[in-house]
Amino acid sequence: MSHFPHHNLHRRPSFRLSVLPVAWMIGCMLFIICVLGAEYAVDWSKYALLSAAALAAGLVRWRYRRPWRYLLLGLRKSWRQVQPALVVLLFIAMVSTIWMLSGVVPALIDYGLQLLNPRFFLATAALICAVTSLFTGSSWTTIATLGVALQGIGTVFGYHQGWIAGAIISGAYFGDKVSPLSDTTVLASSSCGVPLMTHVRYMMFTSLPALFLAVLVFLGVGLWSGIATATATAAAATVEGLRQTFVITPWLLLVPIITALLIVFRVGTNLTLALSTLLGVVAMLVFQPQLVDQLALRFAAFGDAGRVLAILRSLVTGNTFSTGNALLDTLTSTGGILGMVPTYIIILSAMVFGGALMGTGMLSALTDAITLRLRGVRRTVGATVGTGIFLNACTGDQYLSVILGGNIYKNIYRRQRLEPRLLSRTVEDSTSVTSVLIPWNSCGITQSSVLGVSTLVYLPFCLFNYLSPLMSLLMAYTGWTIRKPSERTPTELGRA
Repeated sequence: MSHFPHHNLHRRPSFRLSVLPVAWMIGCMLFIICVLGAEYAVDWSKYALLSAAALAAGLVRWRYRRPWRYLLLGLRKSWRQVQPALVVLLFIAMVSTIWMLSGVVPALIDYGLQLLNPRFFLATAALICAVTSLFTGSSWTTIATLGVALQGIGTVFGYHQGWIAGAIISGAYFGDKVSPLSDTTVLASSSCGVPLMTHVRYMMFTSLPALFLAVLVFLGVGLWSGIATATATAAAATVEGLRQTFVITPWLLLVPIITALLIVFRVGTNLTLALSTLLGVVAMLVFQPQLVDQLALRFAAFGDAGRVLAILRSLVTGNTFSTGNALLDTLTSTGGILGMVPTYIIILSAMVFGGALMGTGMLSALTDAITLRLRGVRRTVGATVGTGIFLNACTGDQYLSVILGGNIYKNIYRRQRLEPRLLSRTVEDSTSVTSVLIPWNSCGITQSSVLGVSTLVYLPFCLFNYLSPLMSLLMAYTGWTIRKPSERTPTELGRA
């Protein structure tokens, strides 16, 4: 007979017990980074996440004899949140590969090297990505297309990989955050009960200053780096190498232009990426026949069908070029779908960790402890920001973090008679933009894989992404744009 009473099955784990798996996971990551090096964080983080998930499940099973079905419910909820990202990742892998092989990205790099001023490159890249993401509502699509080309251009100009990725991510996540077309923006406003455009307008008070400061720093880095005098020879050599390897023509720009139109007309993300892949295949057959023939040598027995088989194989396995130019080889090499396998493994590991914390009740115990005895705007907003970042680290998914953040604090803001739009703004300031800074979050893993830059390498340079939550804290501290309950009408207070 069990020594544990039946009511233990439904008890919520204590804070002390709940903090152990999180502390173990963070401790493992710190050990990996400090002892092995930051470059090993991606390779070993899956073990930290899975061992922490096993610890969470084991502790609750040992202490409360809770049935495994609770854990399975948490895993199922976590899987539902992660599943759409896995499909998008599959399409992103194909788009990035075919856009390179078809000459689309090489053409963008070629023209970019000729048109963009190296000294203004970082600021320009951030603004280009901000505008693109604003009109598309998707930071992922922006980074997977324009971001890849800009990363190549910046590399040729001689900028540090972290600065380039930081500028691209800063701009893309600003546009995604304030776009009415963005899924995270819609999710944040709806989960907090705020009209969409009210939410968007209120976010401008924190987002615009954060972007302005970020672009100002990017501009200063470019102006004072002396980069322009050191890149002319490298740029010329890269352009020459590109034209020897690919057929560069303005007609290739039709592919990203049509893709942009699909996004503007709000065609679904998966369908847009699928059509972009198909356009890339057509462009490769039309404009890069020499590459197709080279890849199709092993499929010569299949005749014309061998050309299609060669392209499909490249989509799966990627391709490596040997041009004699080491920088160009790095820029044009692709990993294909198989190159995304390590990314999938980490995302699934993060999903298991987040599902374990939810299924065991530990996540609720931790968030309740954070929100206990909150009083006043400063403490409440500060706790909301901290919880958002904490949820990103624990769940590994920005969508789940947005939903949980809104649900956790909705009653607390109502009890303190704070505006719902303050909650929705703070939730988005602390979740959707910081998710890309967590190495094991789906956003951090994806952007790291797409841009080919480790999360820990670009993290210090994503200025907008940590200026945004800091702006939320600054607004709470000064009280600017935050209306006190005494300044609101009875009708407004009734809606809060």
